[in-house]
Amino acid sequence: MKMNGDIMLSLRKLALLGAVEQPVKLSSVHFAEVIKSSVQTAARRLQELEKEGFVHRRIIADGQWVILTKRGVEQLKRECYEYQELFFSTPKIEVEIGGRLITGMGEGEYYTTLDGYRKQFEAKLGFTPFPGTLNLSLDLLCIVTRKKLDARRGIEIEGFELEKRTFGGAKCFPCKILDDRAEGIKSAVIIPHRTHYPDDILEIISPVFLRGELALRDGDEIRIRVVI
Repeated sequence: MKMNGDIMLSLRKLALLGAVEQPVKLSSVHFAEVIKSSVQTAARRLQELEKEGFVHRRIIADGQWVILTKRGVEQLKRECYEYQELFFSTPKIEVEIGGRLITGMGEGEYYTTLDGYRKQFEAKLGFTPFPGTLNLSLDLLCIVTRKKLDARRGIEIEGFELEKRTFGGAKCFPCKILDDRAEGIKSAVIIPHRTHYPDDILEIISPVFLRGELALRDGDEIRIRVVI
């Protein structure tokens, strides 16, 4: 999702006021001073942040209590990563991650076929993904390695709206499956900005049905090399 600069500024200011760790009490007058705007604009910004799901608010007689949601914090983290890429750019490296194949929740088949995502995969990754994702359950050491991806920019897949529903963005990292049978098969790790999966689950997309192509079954160990 492309963020309005004024909304992003307001989100940063709330974080600097301490609204990441705990609710902060403020009035529209106070917030107007913080973001250097009119009281009406400040009130509207808070409403917009709440509508976008970036903050929770509780209105009280003399103001309101405000705290950033998990989504709001993640939005700030993404902006931080972009600044890191801009000012402290690091060369591309490869990391190796391994895990055991598991059956996912089945949502990948639906999301990978949506035009809003599919067209971006084709343009940015160079392939049309097979409907669905290959899901790996990671061990503790590989979870630590996987978290390195959070600090890298990756290939941004933007969110979109469809039939009054909002679909969140994601980022992708090209990867290679370390199996001779997978030689030449393009693949990518996909990390949704909003996901139901915990940190120990990694999703992979590919233009082919990997389970069939590589004769894989649940429990098989898979190792991949990810370009980050």
